[in-house]
Amino acid sequence: MSGRSAQPAGFGADSRGCFEQLLGWLEGGQATGMTHAELEDELAFRGRELLRRMLQEHLTLRAANEPRLAAVADDAGIVHAVVEAGHRRTLATVFGHVQVERLAYRHRGHQNLHPADAALNLPDERHSHGLRRLAAIESTRGSFEQASAAITRASGQGVGKRQVEELTARTAVDVDDFYATASHTEPAEDDVLVLSADGKGIVMRPDSLRPATAKAAAKASTKLATRLSKGEKRNRKRLAEVGAVYDLAPVPRQATDVLAGKRGEHPTPAAPKAKNKWLTASVVDDAAQVVAGIFDEAERRDPDHRRSWVALVDGNNHQIDRIQAEASTRGVVVPIVIDLIHVVEYVWGAAWCFFTEGDPDAETWVRQRVLAILQGHAVQVAAGIRRRASAAKLTRPKRARADECAKYLVNKARYLDYPTALAAGWPIATGIIEGACRYLVADRMDITGARWSVTGAEAVLKLRAVRANGDFDTYWKFHLDREQQRVHRSHYANNVIPLAAA
Repeated sequence: MSGRSAQPAGFGADSRGCFEQLLGWLEGGQATGMTHAELEDELAFRGRELLRRMLQEHLTLRAANEPRLAAVADDAGIVHAVVEAGHRRTLATVFGHVQVERLAYRHRGHQNLHPADAALNLPDERHSHGLRRLAAIESTRGSFEQASAAITRASGQGVGKRQVEELTARTAVDVDDFYATASHTEPAEDDVLVLSADGKGIVMRPDSLRPATAKAAAKASTKLATRLSKGEKRNRKRLAEVGAVYDLAPVPRQATDVLAGKRGEHPTPAAPKAKNKWLTASVVDDAAQVVAGIFDEAERRDPDHRRSWVALVDGNNHQIDRIQAEASTRGVVVPIVIDLIHVVEYVWGAAWCFFTEGDPDAETWVRQRVLAILQGHAVQVAAGIRRRASAAKLTRPKRARADECAKYLVNKARYLDYPTALAAGWPIATGIIEGACRYLVADRMDITGARWSVTGAEAVLKLRAVRANGDFDTYWKFHLDREQQRVHRSHYANNVIPLAAA
């Protein structure tokens, strides 16, 4: 359609009448006696009804002006030659329910075609894309129940908890494709490309656990009938794998810069700052798939492998194995560095084998060992810890954490090459991925009493990652285009919507 549409008789009368009623109410005594807060509430309610009627009248106008097309062919090339008017469907919008009337192009034994639906990009389900967007945003902030309440507050429309979950899942279906085709800001050539991965458990519904975990959960007994006690969630969780990729300008440092002395003793270089951060998370994909995903993202940023790549991990052997396997497959050199904070925790564990709690000498002892590790002497530190435990004739239980620390340092020594990392200006702490696990998983998925389905958890994880990456608005446009392809264009010959209705 082009130009001004022919208006049916009485067009606009309903919304104009509603508007006049609104003006009359504002002029009346009831409104005059209200506070501004009461006026806001009442105007919001009445204003939504006015907007609903305006939307309805616009849809009615479009229906009245919809042209009959000469030929409409489906994806199999079959022409739907029978045209019927008066086909209606209900659409729940952010303003309220409206009726959409349009022509139906029919062929016996085949699904009806509605070109006007394609022009409006109507969803398959009853709820509009506006409500879907609200559901997706609010579901990434709080529980589905809280999201339902937030939608009602924002729009006045009631959307049930189950419907909110379904709408959120529909919104998340294009996240992987979106990032597979996304463009990136060009970093400086000497920027380091950092990859990191971690995992965190999510309490799941019994039917959403992985087989081995479900089997263990079935064998376990619970102390209480209505909730799980401390420690009983172990066999009720499914691991969410989290990945991060980011750029940073290298900042060469020395070991003494990392372990600065007392405040004001000497200035130290600032730690490298992450930029162009990209996060991903999945409760469906395993570690191998998520690691492959972060390598895909890294290769989109550096397809020719010209930059320095480095992987930061917390020492998990499986993650290390997957990173090494992926790097080998892709022919890229990726040094692996274990997070210093994890190492420090092991050293503190050893310290309490030799010092009483609160002894200030423990802090000095830890600092000296960590400094030595930063200088490349992890194996020597491990040997020294064992010697001290033996010289003190500690019992096996008493020296357990000292032996654990020593074993960790020896086994992970090849990934504790901090002198090389510091000289190259690489990061040596996994703060980005730790923060990602908190934001993507813990802050939302650990809501008290929550038990997740795989579908709901996956959708929320992916959408929280999109929001954390600052991409939601861009993704939403991408998603709507994909929705039109799935729901409409794919049903027409050559994926082309008839032009007269588009």
